[in-house]
This record gives sequence, C-alpha cells and structure tokens, in this order.
Amino acid sequence: MGAVLTSPDNYHIPFTARLCFDCTNNIAEYEACILGIEAAIDIRIKILEVYGDSTLVIHQFNKEWDTRDSKLIPYRDHILKLATEFERITFNHIPREENQMADALATLSSMFKVTWPNHKPQITVRHFEELVYCLAVEERPDDKPWFHDIKRYLERQECPENASTIDKKILRRLVAKFFLSGDILYKRNYDSLLLRCMDEK
Repeated sequence: MGAVLTSPDNYHIPFTARLCFDCTNNIAEYEACILGIEAAIDIRIKILEVYGDSTLVIHQFNKEWDTRDSKLIPYRDHILKLATEFERITFNHIPREENQMADALATLSSMFKVTWPNHKPQITVRHFEELVYCLAVEERPDDKPWFHDIKRYLERQECPENASTIDKKILRRLVAKFFLSGDILYKRNYDSLLLRCMDEK
C-alpha cells in the first residue's frame, strides 16, 4: 500500500508498506488511510485533507454510508480516534487515475521481498535532462575543452571531421541548449538560467 503527504507548496513525502497478512481490498484501503494519517501526526500536521480513491472508506467517514462490516468497524473507530489529533480533518474522494503516485508506491512495495521486520529497500528516483552518454565527459587527447565541438558548431556550423551521422544529430540537439556570447559559451539551465561553461584542467 502507499500514501503520499503533499504540502500546500506541492512538496511530496511518500510512504509505503507491505501487508504481510491476508486481508480484503477494503481492509487494505483502511490500512493505507491509517498509514497516511499516522505519518501526518508524526510530523505534527494540524490541518489535513485526506484524498482517497476508495469510495467505501471516504463515504463511511463522511457518514454517507453506514459501517456494517464487523471487520471494518475497528478501523473506522481507530481513525476517528486519530482524527482528534488534528484541528481539522476532511475526507475527499478522487478518481483512481488522480491517485497514481499512491498506486505506484503500492506496486513497488508488492514487488519487494521483505526479508526482516521493517526492512526498507532504498529507492531513489533521479531526473535526467540529457542522454546518458552525453553526460559522460571523457579526457580528450587533443587537450581541448569538453565544449569545443559545441562552441565550434555555434561559431561556424561545423561538425567534427570524423563525426558520424548519429554524432552530428546528437551535436545539433545539444547545441540547442547552449548560447554563445562573443567568445563565452553558456548553457541554458532548465529554468532558463545561463551557466558559463568552464574548462577544468
């Protein structure tokens, strides 16, 4: 199961857990809801808006549906007790397609084999803006700076003499992210900030 805390400025804190016991889908939905609420309590959040794609859980807490299943009544009572930790807490239903991050976390947790209690596999999501082989800067035997070919293309629209068709396409794609002012080369950052290209020797 998965839950995500999202701050008003859109900062996300993901939580995931694996249920190592047999349960119904509705119990899993309650467990996930409690996971998120307890995480919010742990970091001392006082105003909480709960968004979930479980129609049953949301409608039961909004007192639109009765809780009749004897297996779910203890869950409802536990959440009502947790709710007293907040100055305000609301429950809102969202379509499943708008709850993709929690679904992705649930899928990830189901894929890992838990080898011991509280085993936490480390997952890091990185963000790449360049092709991986374009990020690898190798030592040049001609002692020219790493941006030599890019700068020359901007100056003269020339590719390296032995460049293949693929190399030329890659170079033209890279050049679009650079800006030449006089003799100084800049790289356009993702937020349009110009970064001066330096040659480190």
